[in-house]
Amino acid sequence: MKSDISNRQKKKSKPGKSKNTAWILMIFFSTVVISAGLSIVSDVLLTTANLIASFCILLVIVLIGILFDIIGVAVTAADSKPFHSMAAHRVRGAQEALAMLRNADKVSSFCNDVIGDICGVVSGTASAAIAAVVISGHTGAPVWFGVLMASLVSGVTVGGKAVGKSLAMAGSTEIVHLAARIVFYAKYMPDRISKAVRKWRRTN
Repeated sequence: MKSDISNRQKKKSKPGKSKNTAWILMIFFSTVVISAGLSIVSDVLLTTANLIASFCILLVIVLIGILFDIIGVAVTAADSKPFHSMAAHRVRGAQEALAMLRNADKVSSFCNDVIGDICGVVSGTASAAIAAVVISGHTGAPVWFGVLMASLVSGVTVGGKAVGKSLAMAGSTEIVHLAARIVFYAKYMPDRISKAVRKWRRTN
């Protein structure tokens, strides 16, 4: 009797473990790919851009991290009831929002941990690269300019996320719906583009 119960428990635990392992592997590989892609893009842009453009690129990277942190917090704070009502009325993005809320832990982990941490690392590297260019190109630039850059980036990132968390808690429904609508349009955009291309080819 005891062996039957233990066998049943083992059978039940296997799917959960396999799903957890698959999720960990997906997070690992997606982190590697996104981090590599964002690092390459930022390196290329920073090496070809002037100083003002480099600061703008750095600001964009920081803002991306803050934006995804807001989405991650909003997903964990939002209530599903409004989206059930929206789904009943076939509001665009409602089904995607419900899917996000059903997987709130994974969405939050991806937004906060994967994208947020990657943007933090890349922004730190970018600020160091900008500081190195300023110091090497201007003999009068102070050596501690790199420390100042890192401090400013950290301050903007932490301060922005603190403000963003307050906004996410207050407007979680609107933020999740906006993110879900973007997912909705992104999901059907390739099909619409292919249809438009086929229509254009028929008329030309």
